[in-house]
Amino acid sequence: MMAGDSLKVRSACIRGIEAQPVTVEVSLSGGIPGFTMVGMPDSAVLDSRSRVRCALRACDYSMPRLHITVNLAPGEMRKTGTGLDLPIAVAILAATRQIPSTGLEGCLFVGELGLDGCVRPVRGLAAYQGLAQGLGLELVFSSLGPEPADLRAGMRGIRTLGELRSGVARLSPAPTPPPVVAPEAPGAPGPDFADVYDQEEAKRAIVVSAAGGHGMLMVGPPGAGKSMLARRVPGILPRLTPQERKEALLLTSVAGQDVEGICRGERPFRAPHHSISLAGLVGGGRPVIPGEISLAHHGVLFLDELPEFASNVLQSLRQPMEEGVVRLVRVDGVYSFPCDFLLMAAANPCPCGHLGDPGHVCSCPPGRVERYQSKIGGPLMDRIDLHVDVRRPESRKLIRCAEGLSSESMREQVLRARAFRRDREARMPSGPGQTLVGALSFEPRAQAALEGMASRLNLGGRSIVKLARVARTMADLAERASVSREDVLEASAYRCHLG
Repeated sequence: MMAGDSLKVRSACIRGIEAQPVTVEVSLSGGIPGFTMVGMPDSAVLDSRSRVRCALRACDYSMPRLHITVNLAPGEMRKTGTGLDLPIAVAILAATRQIPSTGLEGCLFVGELGLDGCVRPVRGLAAYQGLAQGLGLELVFSSLGPEPADLRAGMRGIRTLGELRSGVARLSPAPTPPPVVAPEAPGAPGPDFADVYDQEEAKRAIVVSAAGGHGMLMVGPPGAGKSMLARRVPGILPRLTPQERKEALLLTSVAGQDVEGICRGERPFRAPHHSISLAGLVGGGRPVIPGEISLAHHGVLFLDELPEFASNVLQSLRQPMEEGVVRLVRVDGVYSFPCDFLLMAAANPCPCGHLGDPGHVCSCPPGRVERYQSKIGGPLMDRIDLHVDVRRPESRKLIRCAEGLSSESMREQVLRARAFRRDREARMPSGPGQTLVGALSFEPRAQAALEGMASRLNLGGRSIVKLARVARTMADLAERASVSREDVLEASAYRCHLG
């Protein structure tokens, strides 16, 4: 161990949903022994000094009795997380010639150290994998994590620091991943719509919602089955495409959530409690991580008891629902998270839940009912395409288990409608100057019905467009090239509730 020795190791840290490259530079100098770290580290990174010391001793390495200076470049970017533990330890060991330095320049090291020398996984493996592939490096990451094999492709796994004694080249590479499941392959067995009795009207609305990607609000008394219906929606959606899977996997991995279902091609389903904070829903915190709306990207976001959410939390959905992305502006820059989700929401018609229920008497005064319903807010209601009344199922049908539409039959309708829409849009000419009804192929009687409904319901521009698109989805479900008057009338019925 000689004073003046220095070494560089490649690493990274997470910023938003991206892994930013970080170069760990270690310099050894004479004088009073110490451990100095520079380069805008946060408290978690500064704590790595103690973890590195204990881990080295636990693995029978020696801590140099010199002054160690660790620089994390670039110095202007704040470094967060515990993933820099491993590269710092590797740089110290290589600088003191306790491990071979051969091959270090071709690796990207990320991992947290335990006091016993074990290397623990950190959140964001998918982001680190993407960065390593982009830089042409091999990722060295903990092999102790629960991530599936296909997410570990192209990396070398490490369990303890002691495995580096023979050099990084001796670390075992990850096995070849299994083939990705085809997008249209059936998913794993889950809850079936056949278990929800006497709700055929609501099931029809859910098919329309899933086929066209339309947000939906279910309103009904307690026990009507709103939550049961919503939790079965992912089972009728097509599986994730490779590109969708990549995007959803990145968001879920960066947030430190379970990625096993995403790797199988299953669409995410997020159902946050109504006590969720604004940062929990749209993203934020320190460090900034994606919120529930981004974790539902290419999947379903279910908001149960919608009026019970805080008003500012609900209104924060308005812009992301329109743009499919949420932008968070912080002192250190702008964070952008994609959030293209299918909104499924449920609400009681009043605080007691029995307004309009023929079997119960509502005990809420009119003013309280109005205040309760106004918590959702007109602008947010205007952005939800389908408003559906879910009535209480009949006792006789419930006891006799009168089955209706199953998930399999509903899924077939959704897949056929989406395939028909893709073929129709591929044949449609596109260009400027095309009207709304022309782009959606409205029949003359359908256009007249749309104009009449828009005038009768006093619909704004956004609502008119949404009504027209819902009608187009109904025509796609019937595999008709043109939208009929009946499609417009059925679509308009879904915009007359909670008015």
